[in-house]
Amino acid sequence: MGETTILEATAREGTGKGAARTARRNGQVPGVIYGGGEAPQAISLNFNTLLTLLRRGKFMSSLHNVKVDGVDNRVVCRGVQRDVVKDMPIHVDFQRLSEKSRINLFIPVEFLNQGTCPGIKRGGTLNVVRHEVELNVMAGDIPEKLELDLADAKMGDVLKISTIALPKGVTPTITDRDFVICSIATPAGFVDEEEEGEEEAAAEA
Repeated sequence: MGETTILEATAREGTGKGAARTARRNGQVPGVIYGGGEAPQAISLNFNTLLTLLRRGKFMSSLHNVKVDGVDNRVVCRGVQRDVVKDMPIHVDFQRLSEKSRINLFIPVEFLNQGTCPGIKRGGTLNVVRHEVELNVMAGDIPEKLELDLADAKMGDVLKISTIALPKGVTPTITDRDFVICSIATPAGFVDEEEEGEEEAAAEA
């Protein structure tokens, strides 16, 4: 299961501009949770908590558990309305997820066998291009991580998304190219002693 952000919220009495203004005066951001076969629910979130998460990035592509007065709601954010002058959040929309909902989420990549990787052992450096990959997944079957095995990676190798065996039903959101995940970079001034020895032996022969 992918990482889930927990957001504490309270049910908001009343709807409309008046109730929303009251929530903002109290340091809250009004919002709504909809979908999942249930009636929409008006909520209020702590302004500072929400702002911190928004500034962290990828809020729209992350899984959240909005706990409304202690009741769990598994959701994704579908919209954040901001003040046109201050650019601060003034309203947020969340969509409830069913087990069969398909969503885009960022899933972390774990790099296996770095200690035994031939390219790294010879002096190469693991150059990570993507620590996580945005994937289209089923809400009821979200992988905790992707695994990229470096057991056979040599110096100069470039490892792409096709190197990773994705779980069934999981696809990258980038579909127009086989994008790079990492490479085993060759250090500046590196001299391949094995190749140099082979060339000297050939010359002597």
